[in-house]
Amino acid sequence: MSNPKMNRRFFLKTSATAAAIAGTGFHRLASAAESKSPNELLDVACIGVQNRASANVSGVSGQNIVAMCDIDDKYLDKALEQYASQKSNKYNDFRVLLDKEKTIDAVVVSTPDHTHAPASMWAMQLGKHCYCEKPLTHTVHEAREMTKLAAEKKLATQMGTQIHAGNNYRRVVEAIQSGVVGEITKVDVWVGKGWGGGTLPTDKPPIPKNIHWDVWLGPAAYRPYSPIYLPANWRRWWDFGGGTLGDMGCHYIDLVFWALKLKYPTEISAEGPKPDPNTAPLGLTVNYKFPKTDVAPAIEMTWRDGDHTPKEVGGHKVPGYGVMFHGTKGQMFADYGGFKLYPEDKFADWQAPEQTIPNSIGHYEEWIKACKEGTPTTCNFSYSGPLTETVLLGNVAYRSGGPIEWDAENLKVTNNESANQFIERKYREGWRI
Repeated sequence: MSNPKMNRRFFLKTSATAAAIAGTGFHRLASAAESKSPNELLDVACIGVQNRASANVSGVSGQNIVAMCDIDDKYLDKALEQYASQKSNKYNDFRVLLDKEKTIDAVVVSTPDHTHAPASMWAMQLGKHCYCEKPLTHTVHEAREMTKLAAEKKLATQMGTQIHAGNNYRRVVEAIQSGVVGEITKVDVWVGKGWGGGTLPTDKPPIPKNIHWDVWLGPAAYRPYSPIYLPANWRRWWDFGGGTLGDMGCHYIDLVFWALKLKYPTEISAEGPKPDPNTAPLGLTVNYKFPKTDVAPAIEMTWRDGDHTPKEVGGHKVPGYGVMFHGTKGQMFADYGGFKLYPEDKFADWQAPEQTIPNSIGHYEEWIKACKEGTPTTCNFSYSGPLTETVLLGNVAYRSGGPIEWDAENLKVTNNESANQFIERKYREGWRI
């Protein structure tokens, strides 16, 4: 988008690499206590080291990774070998790591959703800066508690919504806030992925020697080991993940939150198959209502995933992933790497507004700088906490049979008492936050 002149063929597509570059933003974080000079390396502990976590380890590998932790010894040994020069200490249980590694400055948490809050909260209670993968937490209550704790401790925090750092999201936010498609009245968000379905396994194979199963379960109720859960399918199961909405909501709804300065929804309803007590649905539709902000009127946002994913939105054929802003003067489609304005002929000569959001220095680099200097991060927990709450409330509405009316101040569903059981979870002894 170096050339602001647009035409009907405009549909910017950056490379996957560029879209994945991480970054900064404009929601200011409470200043972190200065712990290092800009040229001094942080002492970091990485909790989770393979699969999605491997990118996070790589992202902070320019610092001192003094400890690595994973419940899978094969993953852990592979990471230790890859970063042998770091001479990291080895752990399977992050509780032990946090007890022994007293001098670390920061943690990177890349575990399954159900252990995000215990690892992050305990680290922050010890005064450690925190980078945590999305969604920030497994429950709405955890998201609120992590947000409060990070602010109280004045720590540098960042949620792993790496796409937030791409230039495209910044240009979309600028365009929407400039009024290019007028006042936004509705937004559609959809993701053609289906983390759902499945039944409880009945077989009880032996636990592989490399897997520390009880530690992996963490706060969740004990159940026998099954390979059906690892390495990625835990996302289908309510005890560990949040289905497609939990997995992808923070990435795509992030753009809507940023552009419209949203915070907490007031009403949420959901449509899908009859809720299963164990697993997420193969397709889900969630309708959210948000109050007026200083850049948008009260709006409705609809999320669809899995077999509910639309092929057409607002009269336009769409790919399997995206966001559509509906305004009084037109529409804007956006995804990770580009955007498009409708009607095309109306916006053929549109010129992009002046850039007001700086390009990213890098998603990890921003957090590292914040740890050392107290500078702001875009996806700090004061921003990503409410974003995560919104995502998870969609699952609350679905599992409770909704619709629900949300009292954000008191963290309570006011019209459906049965829904409140999904706001907070029960923890196994030894794992309470």
